[in-house]
Amino acid sequence: MDTGRVPGPQRYVLTFGCPDRTGIIARISGFLAEHGGTIVEAAYHTDPDTGWFFTRQVVRADSLPFDVDGLHDRFAAVAGELSAESNWQVFDTGRRPRVVILVSKAGHCLYDLLGRVASGELDVEVAAVIGNHATLGGITRAHGIPFHHVPFPAGDPAGKADAFAEIRKLVDEHTPDAIVLARFMQVLPPELCAAWAGRALNIHHSFLPSFVGAKPYHQAHARGVKLIGATCHYVTADLDAGPIVEQDVIRVGHDDSVDDMVRKGRDVEKVALARGLRWHLEGRVLVHGNRTVVF
Repeated sequence: MDTGRVPGPQRYVLTFGCPDRTGIIARISGFLAEHGGTIVEAAYHTDPDTGWFFTRQVVRADSLPFDVDGLHDRFAAVAGELSAESNWQVFDTGRRPRVVILVSKAGHCLYDLLGRVASGELDVEVAAVIGNHATLGGITRAHGIPFHHVPFPAGDPAGKADAFAEIRKLVDEHTPDAIVLARFMQVLPPELCAAWAGRALNIHHSFLPSFVGAKPYHQAHARGVKLIGATCHYVTADLDAGPIVEQDVIRVGHDDSVDDMVRKGRDVEKVALARGLRWHLEGRVLVHGNRTVVF
């Protein structure tokens, strides 16, 4: 039976950002040492442009006399001292993170994520897959995961709003740690972007804004491009302009056909999305404004 717990050493991960000043690291390490906490991983970064300090601390759970909620409650006073405000979180690596995936017709990103989950490489619970087409229902159910088909009626703004309301209901009932737009070809409305801020991840190719509209790979092939890239980013109300989590590129040659370019583009999208999702779930991504720090 899946208990929702992850096997292996249990860790608590503490991440936050605050205005930079002298003594921050000493205050954090002093707080943890006061309670017997053993730090097994620590990363720091100060952004000279904004004057903000960022950190990710990993502590052995069995070295502390309280659980993750106790750590959160006690660290709140330190966060207040350092003016971290809402820019901090504490989570337990022993709890398996929960993910909901949104899809349309293209299946390469979904197939890749399901394969990583099935092999144990990505140790998450995929609570549901939701598609505005039924195309990917079979592969989803073959992995034992519920699939929900929520059609979007063409040319019907009210029907589209109803469809998004249904998707929101289906997603929110799982309180996921991440909502993955795995080539989901609908633009999230601003209210959903706000509700899922910092949790919704999208992937897209690098041809925007150079090659807009239909058949971007055909346009790129006609221009003789030499690189195809992919960007994984958080979803915001500004289309494809949210804080970037991960990017990657792959080279193409003069002898590559459009089909070759499409295949390579899908490959790089899969890798960038999987990396971005993993880093998000491991608490390695800190957002400040429209930029990210990735530890």
